[in-house]
Formats: sequence, structure tokens, C-alpha cells
Amino acid sequence: MSSPSPVSPPSSSVASVLAESAARRPAHPALVFGERSYSYAELWDGALRYAAALRERGLGAGDRVALLLPNTPAFPMAYYGVLALGCTAVPVHEHSRAPEIAHVLRDSGAVALVCAASLLPGGTAGARAAGVALLGVHDGDGDADGCDGDGGGRDVSAELPRLDREAERARPLDGLVPRAPEDIAVVLYTSGTTGAPKGVMLTHHSVLMNITTTARTPFAFDGDDVLLGTLPLSHTFGQICGMGVCFHAGATLVLMSRFCGTRALDLMAAHGCTVVMGVPTMYLALLDAAGRDPRRPPLDRAYSGGSSLPPAVLRRVEEVLGAPVYEGYGLTETSPSVSYNQPGIPRRPGTVGLPIPGVEVGIAAPDEARRIRLLPDGERGEIVVRGHGLMAGYLNRPEATAEVLVDGWLRTGDIGLREEDGYLRVVDRKKDVVIRGGYNVYPREVEEVLLGHPSVAQAAVVGVPHDRLGEEVCAVLRTVPGVRPDPRLAEEITVWSGERLARYKYPRRIVFTEAFPVGPTGKILKAELAGFFR
Repeated sequence: MSSPSPVSPPSSSVASVLAESAARRPAHPALVFGERSYSYAELWDGALRYAAALRERGLGAGDRVALLLPNTPAFPMAYYGVLALGCTAVPVHEHSRAPEIAHVLRDSGAVALVCAASLLPGGTAGARAAGVALLGVHDGDGDADGCDGDGGGRDVSAELPRLDREAERARPLDGLVPRAPEDIAVVLYTSGTTGAPKGVMLTHHSVLMNITTTARTPFAFDGDDVLLGTLPLSHTFGQICGMGVCFHAGATLVLMSRFCGTRALDLMAAHGCTVVMGVPTMYLALLDAAGRDPRRPPLDRAYSGGSSLPPAVLRRVEEVLGAPVYEGYGLTETSPSVSYNQPGIPRRPGTVGLPIPGVEVGIAAPDEARRIRLLPDGERGEIVVRGHGLMAGYLNRPEATAEVLVDGWLRTGDIGLREEDGYLRVVDRKKDVVIRGGYNVYPREVEEVLLGHPSVAQAAVVGVPHDRLGEEVCAVLRTVPGVRPDPRLAEEITVWSGERLARYKYPRRIVFTEAFPVGPTGKILKAELAGFFR
């Protein structure tokens, strides 16, 4: 590939994240995937070629391009190529089914779907149903994960237009197309737990501010860092906090096609990873893998988000991997980072730390929908956020936007409290709260107690219907290896938790499982879990 084209004049484009690092350190490895390493010059050249290929197909500034791509080199090339052309990127979760894909394509008004070979069954059906052009790409160089699946490498049907081949033949775009700060860079679809997924519109300004701010703190990246890319790039955590921050710093991203604890530990040791970002289920899998593999990477720090990492698990990860774990909090609607425990500031397990610079967090009365009434420190209420990361709104949903953007604040739907020195505690989602006999039970509090039992490896607490109480507290548990789940253990855990929790809080119903339903980032799908009992 040729050297990267000159960067355009200063621009608000998110594509500048990759362009500037390519101009600054072209030969440094930007991406490692399987046996292949890509320099910043190569990756930016690839993105400009994707941009040129899309332009040759008649696409231009303002068009929305959907990306149904797993974690392979095609994702950053297509993603930054779309942005370099001035288009809006619409990433689609790789686990989406055809009807979900069709919904995203219709709702976003996408003019094309760029789809990996391995995802063509759903992508083809979704694109056909939405009447959207389908462009195929090869899955990549292969990244056998050592667990299950083949790690990709599939090819595209001969009848389908090949955007990757068109990009290889194209003359790279001369440089990125400048964008205004308020232009929409990315539309990311929420999980749809309360109805059809909604498109969150993020501007170039909000994404760039989140990247440049968090690159300094809490993520503290420099050009020598090596990040293990375990999170799906289609999701805001992996895409903005992981890929975006890493490329902004000119660091190296070691990309996994799919997460597996055994393979993750192997890659971290082989490539000298200094940073890892993940969700609690990933850290539990890493602990399992570390119990079988004595190798340890030169890890400097680890970041956890998505859901609560119980303090006992956090301490165990630190003991086993030998690096501090920083827990944080964010939402797709905030681009995404809001608050984090940060290097250089005392960490406080059980909290999500302090707000990042330029972001303000408050606790509001949760039952006053039309206004924001802030509560004193120490009181529980709804977490509200304002600052540079706020979304422009939900695409095509002005009423839904007005419900959450109130008085300049974003209503998050999360329950929390702020301590006197500013540290934020996330108690639970408003919709996850179990109301037992008129009392509010916060599942996260119960889960943290249950994880203190020596036989419990993982816990999820949900509400199940009850004729008299309305809802009963149900704990779904996975036991540690070697412990057999049976009625006697269930009774023991019920009594044990009853000794540590108020009478209305402890679970009267215990269910054991070998695996939890999880979303694209490994987050336990509590709505799906609760549905099993309804």
C-alpha cells in the first residue's frame, strides 16, 4: 500500500483520530490481527481506499452507511473510510438477526450495508427486506480463538459486489472531508430492552471530545501501550473507548474476532498487552483461564464497564493479573464515558469514580419527569448527566428525546447516589428494580452479597411474578467449578443471604444455570432472564 495521503486542514471529523496518528507515526503498528500487523500508514491508506470505493458508488457527505462487521481489520478500514468521506457510520451488532438488521436499515435511512462474509445470511435477508444495497467484504486474515468457532476467514459469494476488492483497486481519497462539529458522525442503536432499538445520534464534536478527554484520564494512553481488543467494535465501549482512544494515542490494538478467556490470555502474553478493557463476564473468564495458564502479561491497568464488577471479583482480578482495575460508567447516549476511577486518584471499589473532565453528574428526583430537581449528596435518585458528550437525540424520535433530555440534562434511567466528595455509586437500573411487597430491592446490592458465598461464581438477580407480593426476588446463580448445584445448596444460600440482607431483600427463590444469556458485549440480559419465569 502507498503512504498515507496528506491530512486535510483541521477538521471536526472523527476520522482525524486515525489520520493524525498516521501522519505522526506512520510506521508504528496500529493493529494486530492473527499473524498480520498493520501500520498506521497502511490502516489509514486502507480507510481512504474504502472511502474512494464508496464515492465511486455515488455516496457522499451526509449519507448513512451501515456496517455489519465483526472484529476484523475490515471494521476500522470501513468505519474510518465512511467517516473520511463525510458519511455517517451506522454500526450493527454482529449478533443481530435479519428482522433487527432490517429495522436498523429502515430506521436509519441507510443507503448501503457493508457486510462481512460470515454474517451474510442475516445481512442479505435484512438488506433485502429494507431494500438497501448490500456490499460484501472478506472476513479477514483469520484469528482462530482457541475455544469454539473458526475465527472467520470466509469468502464472499461471487454474485455479490466486493467492496474490499473495489477498495484495493481504488485511488485513495486525497484526504478526509471536513465536517462541522454538530454533524452526525455515528448512529448507534440501543439494545431495545424497552421496545424497538432507538438510534442514538452522536456528533463529531461529542465523540472527539470523549476520545481526547478520556485518552488523558482515565485511560492514560501513550504511544507505547498495547490494548487487547476484546470488546465488539460495533458497540460504543469497544469502538470509542477502545479503538478510538487507542488510535488517538498512536498505540497498538491487538484485535480478537470473538472473546475467549483462554485465547485472550494467550494474546496478552504473546503481544505484551499493557491495557485491557472488558465487562465483568470477560474478567470472570480471564480468571478461569489464568487458573490453567501460569503465564502473565505485562499488564499495567485494566478497565471495567457495562455493569457492576463486584469488589470481591475486582480484588481477585488484581491479585491474579497483577494490575489495578478501574471501574467506570457510561452510556451510548453520552458518547459514552461519564465517570471513572482514574490513575493518580484514590480508587474506591464499589463506585464508578469521579466524572471525567467536562462532564457533570447529578442525582435527581426520579419521579419528576418534566423537570430536573437535584437531590443532596448521599440520597438515592436518578443519575443525570450534562456536558460535552450528550447525544444530539434519538433519530426520528423527538418525543423519546424530549423524555430524556430535560433542562439540559440527560436522564439516564439509572439509580445511584453521589458521595460528599463526588464519587458516584450506581445502584441499579430503574427498570431492573424489584418491587417486593411495596419495598424497592436493588439487584446489584443482592448480587454483591451472593458473590461473597464461596460456592457462587456468578449471580444475577431478577424479579419474578408473585400473587401476593407482586414480585419475588429470584437469584440465578452459576457455581464455582467442582461444586454441584442441588436443592440443599439452594437452601444453604437462601439462609446465608437472609443473615446478611434485610428480610424483604434476600432471595427466596434460587435457580442454578451453567450459562447466562448475554448481549454483544457480554452483559447479562436480565430482561431475557426474567422472561423465563413469566
